Amino acid sequence: MKIGLYFGTFNPIHIGHLAIANHMAEYSDLDAIWMVVTPHNPFKKKSTLLDNHHRYQMVMIATEEYPKIKPSKIEFDLPQPNYTTNTLAHLQEKYPTHEFCLIMGEDNLKSLHKWKNYEVILKNHDVYVYPRISEGIAEHQFTDHPKIHRVNAPIMEISSTFIRKAIKDQKNIKPLLPQHVWEYIDEMNFYRK
Repeated sequence: MKIGLYFGTFNPIHIGHLAIANHMAEYSDLDAIWMVVTPHNPFKKKSTLLDNHHRYQMVMIATEEYPKIKPSKIEFDLPQPNYTTNTLAHLQEKYPTHEFCLIMGEDNLKSLHKWKNYEVILKNHDVYVYPRISEGIAEHQFTDHPKIHRVNAPIMEISSTFIRKAIKDQKNIKPLLPQHVWEYIDEMNFYRK
């Protein structure tokens, strides 16, 4: 089974995340998408990041109606701070028959050469890149790399930061969130302060 790993804080998950995950599930050779909720880094200031279990719960709620998309809290149990290379090694050990690939935006591809053990990641895993509107260009070594696949997914310019600010400013952003995620945020009174 070929699994695409879509990492994020998902604070909160929004329709942009879902549109990209669904596009990857439907229009690539990936069999399933695991939305890996990144835990709070204990060395960083918490600011507006919700607790891990709330963000995981929202991803679970958002993906219920998408059989090819699953939430994952695999990183919650790994030592912090964690690196993608460690997560991939852990997953490969836990699921030896699965093939794991990374899903990332073009903006992340530009900094891939700074990731811990990025050469090992590229040797052992395919990377699926969706377009983003961003400054700068990706490192030339990634231009025609055989493990990097550019996917013609829709460009989504919705951000969780924008959504959190809009909620704080009492704007109606319901169309940008899956309905049950909005209901969860509203009921829990998140992002209002």
